[in-house]
Amino acid sequence: MSPPHVLILGGGFAGIYAAKALRKAPVQVTVLDRRNHHLFQPMLYQVATAGLNPSDIASPIRSILRGSDNTEVLLAEAEAIDVAQREVRLGDGTAISYDYLIVGTGARHSYFGRDEWEPLAPGLKSLEDALEIRRRVLLAFERAEREKDPVRRHAFLTFVIVGGGPTGVEMAGAVAEIRRYALRRDFRHIDPAEATVMLLEGGPRLLPSYPESLSTEAKRELRRLGVEVRTETLVTDIRPGWVCAAGWTIPTQTVVWAAGNTASPLLKSLGTPLDRMGRAIVEPDCTIPGHPEVFVLGDAAHFEPPGGGTLPGISPVAIQMGEYAARTIEGDLAGRPRRAFSYWDKGQLAVIGRGRAVADIWKLHFGGFLAWLVWIFVHVFFLIGFRNRVLVLLQWAWSYVTYRRGARLITEEVRPPVASS
Repeated sequence: MSPPHVLILGGGFAGIYAAKALRKAPVQVTVLDRRNHHLFQPMLYQVATAGLNPSDIASPIRSILRGSDNTEVLLAEAEAIDVAQREVRLGDGTAISYDYLIVGTGARHSYFGRDEWEPLAPGLKSLEDALEIRRRVLLAFERAEREKDPVRRHAFLTFVIVGGGPTGVEMAGAVAEIRRYALRRDFRHIDPAEATVMLLEGGPRLLPSYPESLSTEAKRELRRLGVEVRTETLVTDIRPGWVCAAGWTIPTQTVVWAAGNTASPLLKSLGTPLDRMGRAIVEPDCTIPGHPEVFVLGDAAHFEPPGGGTLPGISPVAIQMGEYAARTIEGDLAGRPRRAFSYWDKGQLAVIGRGRAVADIWKLHFGGFLAWLVWIFVHVFFLIGFRNRVLVLLQWAWSYVTYRRGARLITEEVRPPVASS
């Protein structure tokens, strides 16, 4: 008799940690992802702003799981889930059956019904997104160097980040540091330090999931870096060459979207209730109603802890859910009753710039250099692979001492800028 088959959709934190936790279990594991690498998403903004190379924050899934003899890795895309037949249909027309299914397909950026904005304002969820943003940011300076018209030059040197959550705050701080430090001596006809970096947030404050004192500190630190922070400024339109927000038109050629997320559309095929972000509303054991064999984890799950609210879509939640699902499956096979998932909240961190961060850890709320050191330790600790950790530390040390960024490469064909309309 063959061992139970555990099919894991997604090689993110939930999927990887579930697979690693099952490496000695009496099961056969299949990890399926449409990309061949595990990505450390919290560091994507560093790739987007030329601080790190893509390989520094990504590792091949096969390499990560090479020591798990009961695990195979497949490069494929899941198209639909048939919970009645216990199988997943793939994009090539084939299907894979399962005894247990772990869905950790993550999330994408949401444009709140304005999907036509995506080509003009890319989000930051994949390496492709990060490289595209890096290309646009670096090209903006290159085109400003050649532009004779001061109005068009100003548009090239205006960078707009939409969304004041952690991604938006980190992006704004990093772009501000690029123009102030990394590029200040590289051009002859423009002064990169004169570039405008704007952070637009539709709500009343930045980092809304953080204590208000840290939101205020983040805003203050960003302004010290020269970022124009505008809260209660809802973006109403994005067109080639400009952004409209709160009745105000901003000429710009570079927009980054960090304002919202939506879960993978694959979850719709589960036939289970979804929340407004498209996440599956799960039971206390992280499964969907009526199907104890189907776990939905991480960014794909709407989980309500006993204290109220919902768990955030951050890597510690996904990691703990992945390990919990593995323990639960092993418990099922051993005949043990299930226990509800309990999240150990270790706090949250957001970096603002060189030597600046804010930390919300248990009852401790602090910012500045100490928070930045904690942020470095936590993020390097979660990177998969010893090589990645060493490289990231060396890159950071070099950047900190020299104010330089070593990944300032434009690798795609340079196309003419889109004219404003």
